[in-house]
Amino acid sequence: MITFEAASEQDLNGLAPQILSAFGDNKMVLFYGEMGAGKTTLIKALCQALGVDDTTSSPTFSIVNEYLGNSGERIYHFDFYRIDDEEEVMDLGYEDYFYSGDYCFIEWPEKIPNLLPEDPVKVSIEVAEHQKRRISVAR
Repeated sequence: MITFEAASEQDLNGLAPQILSAFGDNKMVLFYGEMGAGKTTLIKALCQALGVDDTTSSPTFSIVNEYLGNSGERIYHFDFYRIDDEEEVMDLGYEDYFYSGDYCFIEWPEKIPNLLPEDPVKVSIEVAEHQKRRISVAR
């Protein structure tokens, strides 16, 4: 497990390339943390590091947002907070996304435990003292 600490959004932007590097070749990334911990903010920083020019935002209502990185790679950002059951995700055609070989950044993966691929990267974000964020990456 690799741990990073960020005191600000600027710190996250600076750490994003290192965090991406910690993922290795695995592009299936699950983000854990309580509401307001900074999952979406971290994903925005990671998308910026991947060269996404579009405005990134939480797909809370749309469930998935798609971005294009500067090397032409696709990045899918999921937010499963509002789903009621895994059937909703199955109807979305999740397999096309999850097994595409593209980056899949997933917020609230605990809502879909039976649909997750094996061996994803797990990122945990917790609020530490003085509102710092502690980011742990496990592969």
